[in-house]
Amino acid sequence: MKTLGMLGQVALPGEVSSVPVARRHVRELLDSVGHTDNDDALLLVTEIVSNAVRHSHSGRPGGRVTVSVAAHDGTIHIDVTDGGSADRHPRLCSEVDTDSGGGRGLWLVQEIASAWGWHEVPAGRVVWFRLVPAGSAGSCRLRPTGG
Repeated sequence: MKTLGMLGQVALPGEVSSVPVARRHVRELLDSVGHTDNDDALLLVTEIVSNAVRHSHSGRPGGRVTVSVAAHDGTIHIDVTDGGSADRHPRLCSEVDTDSGGGRGLWLVQEIASAWGWHEVPAGRVVWFRLVPAGSAGSCRLRPTGG
């Protein structure tokens, strides 16, 4: 398996105002390597960083969220590291309410990403996703892991 090349990483305050900053950072990194189809990556970063701020210890005063971006041969891999939470874990909502203002974040990740998952780390939790160009040999969907 080939190693992904790290494009960059940014640590942000665990605040809702960090969501557009994370999007902008990811867009700039992807643009820097000529990746042109960024809409899916930006949408999923928005959802995962928003979840990190709302549902993990990162949303507490002084909390942080770190976004890491790597790429190789058109494949994009993004990690969002948050402060974790002992009583909350990433989960897909069994039924998505299209009229609701929330609850679709991980459902979107499941539908759009080529693969995604999460795992605990000493600093908290990493939620990750991978986007593989359509038609690539590696474009299969893996179910989330973690917990």
